Amino acid sequence: MMSDCEGLIGDDSASAASSMEVTDRIASLEQRVQMQEDELQLLKSALADVVRRLNISEEQQAMQNRKGPTKARPLMPTLPLRPVVNNGTVLPKKTSGSLPSPSGARKDTSSPANKSTVKRAGSTERVGPMRRESPGDPKSSRTRTGSTSSNCSGKKTSESKPKDPVFSAEEGYVKMFLRGRPVTMYMPKDQVESYNLEAKADLPAKKLKLDWVYGYRGRDCRSNLYLLPTGETVYFIASVVVLYNVEEQLQRHYTGHNDDVKCLAVHPDKITIATGQVAGTSPDGKQLCPHVRVWDSVSLNTLHVLGMGFFDRAVTCIAFSKSNGGSNLCAVDDSNDHVLSVWDWQKEERLAEVKCSNEAVFAADFHPTDTNIIVTCGKSHLYFWTLESGSLVKKQGLFEKQEKPKFVLCVTFSENGDTITGDSSGNILVWGKGTNRISCAIQGAHEGGIFALCMLRNGTLVSGGGKDRKLVSWDGNYQKIQEVEIPESYGPVRTVAESKGECVLIGTTRNYVLQGTLYGEFNPITQGHTDELWGLAVHPSKPQFLTCGHDKHITLWDSSSHHPVWSKTIEDAAQSAGFHSSGAVVAIGTQTGRWLVLDTETKDLVTVHTDGSEQLSVMRYSPDGHFLAIGSHDNYIYIYGVSDNGRKYSRVGKCSGHSSFITHLDWSVDSQYLMSNSGDYEILYWIPSACKQVVSVEATRDIEWASCTCTLGFQVFGLWPEGSDGTDINGVCRSHEKKLLVTGDDFGKVHLFSYPCSQFRAPSHIYGGHSSHVTNVNFLHDDSYLISTGGKDMSIMQWRVV
Repeated sequence: MMSDCEGLIGDDSASAASSMEVTDRIASLEQRVQMQEDELQLLKSALADVVRRLNISEEQQAMQNRKGPTKARPLMPTLPLRPVVNNGTVLPKKTSGSLPSPSGARKDTSSPANKSTVKRAGSTERVGPMRRESPGDPKSSRTRTGSTSSNCSGKKTSESKPKDPVFSAEEGYVKMFLRGRPVTMYMPKDQVESYNLEAKADLPAKKLKLDWVYGYRGRDCRSNLYLLPTGETVYFIASVVVLYNVEEQLQRHYTGHNDDVKCLAVHPDKITIATGQVAGTSPDGKQLCPHVRVWDSVSLNTLHVLGMGFFDRAVTCIAFSKSNGGSNLCAVDDSNDHVLSVWDWQKEERLAEVKCSNEAVFAADFHPTDTNIIVTCGKSHLYFWTLESGSLVKKQGLFEKQEKPKFVLCVTFSENGDTITGDSSGNILVWGKGTNRISCAIQGAHEGGIFALCMLRNGTLVSGGGKDRKLVSWDGNYQKIQEVEIPESYGPVRTVAESKGECVLIGTTRNYVLQGTLYGEFNPITQGHTDELWGLAVHPSKPQFLTCGHDKHITLWDSSSHHPVWSKTIEDAAQSAGFHSSGAVVAIGTQTGRWLVLDTETKDLVTVHTDGSEQLSVMRYSPDGHFLAIGSHDNYIYIYGVSDNGRKYSRVGKCSGHSSFITHLDWSVDSQYLMSNSGDYEILYWIPSACKQVVSVEATRDIEWASCTCTLGFQVFGLWPEGSDGTDINGVCRSHEKKLLVTGDDFGKVHLFSYPCSQFRAPSHIYGGHSSHVTNVNFLHDDSYLISTGGKDMSIMQWRVV
């Protein structure tokens, strides 16, 4: 009998050794592939630098051959050489399959919408298993796949200093350079004599204060919803942890993180909270380390920061110990080995670490009565770890007669110390205290996976199903007490937490937070979008705004109550939106060329039209309400005549002249002129009623504009940071009183400038909170609040102007 056991042990160790050998070989091959990719990247970067220098020399030659520009439209002698605009031809959709541009791994500048295929560091989408990066590795300078900035591009920028703007008093223009490309901006005549390019702009007199965060991250995060004794529900989205008192309708925010928060744990004292974040990238291309922050939920002060330089990629699971006053904290990172570490968080000391699993880890938690035992679960594993003299010893959960599930999805503990797991086969398994064997099994507790388990104070176990969307309660003998189904519109259960009295809190994969009982009647207390978010429009006279995204959802929000007025689902992914000047209707632009008009009060469909087959990036009604201008990715601006208070539309024509996709549009105050920006940094002017381009500088330089959303123009050029590639700024908005200018950038930041912003490198107040590119910004009709939308983080943030 002993020899059989020894033989088994020998076989196990041999197979383990061979599997380790294979793993090492794979790691070695991956490293070699990465080195070759890095070399290719450097070659591309060098090539881009050569092309850019050629461009500059040709531009200088062209400048010598002429005495000054005669049009508002900038001269483009070197466009075919520019690698940025797809070699001079516009290929808006051909991004995912094409080679990276020679400009390095910064991001595809052919289309702001194509940022959806190029993720920022720490974006809400997971990168696949063949990820190239190892951000936490001090030996490696590689950046996260698809980050908005790379070491190559950063190095190139520092080597070749970008040109400073040039002011021509004779012609009355300022010329700035984006990627070495000249952009000429004419100023109003009355400002030419007094203008000084060297003058310093002032910071704005007003500031922003984060007032409300809309949304919740339930799509891909677990165990991230708790009720605190203060009555606040705590959860996170983007890089903000929200403490929301539902009864008093108040939110507080912990904003210590600088990128996506991925996990959350509440200390046994119910005051101290720990949150873990992903690796990020700063605007200057530097790596931001993943780490854990321990903070006080009353004062919102950060107490301790753990694991800077230790964790890799992201911290995905954390938990406080229960039985020793919560003095220990365990964490699992997102490295290839998913390292489990144990910390004395008050001393900021690491007590032990161990490679947990090559596969994904979904949960890690301390045993409630034994501080030295930690349970982890994930893809094809359930491990019981014992902390012994500075090392973690593993015991694997033995499924024996029970079929081993593909995923062990969640874990909790009973009052007597048993471990309880929920798995992808829909089974609840009970593991006897102190053992790694099953003592009880509830077969088929759910149809499909069990995403959440929660042990209530009264000993009732609550399980939440994914596929069946059911919430089931079980007594101490694991007999079913009650079963209730979550409505399909809310989506599968992601996490369950105990609330007041008999209430429970439920987080869903469709990013809802629900409050209800085990007998039904669920009310959403928070909801948000479930895919990339670009469309934002503010009501012209009410405290309302509308958002729409790639999830095909359109929501009209009330900024006072912070609740949706209505929501509607459409057939296509939505990209843009704009209100009619009366507020009676709102136009929605989609990614397919189709656009629709909805009644603002009833959300009923008023009309549907299609223009082209590309995405519609801008929907902008004229101030008098008689025209609608639609900016498309097919390089055209479609103009419609509007009558009957926004209910009737007749096609006027299309404005043709841009050589790249339309990015932004603004109407003149008298609704006679239109200004447009495009992906290759053009500024063009139009008479929309005739679809004619205006090339006379004198006819356009003194026009008063009703809005200021164009990112290029004399009144706004100071918002561009040094070394910008021309795509870093996604959204711009001027306040209605014309004193403030706000921008949303690719680094998750909202900047507040003074308006006009016509001094180079104007100073700004900078605000974090978003963890993805900020896709849009807009002041409410009375300038009391600013709304900002995050792309991949899918969050909506409301800022009070103070």
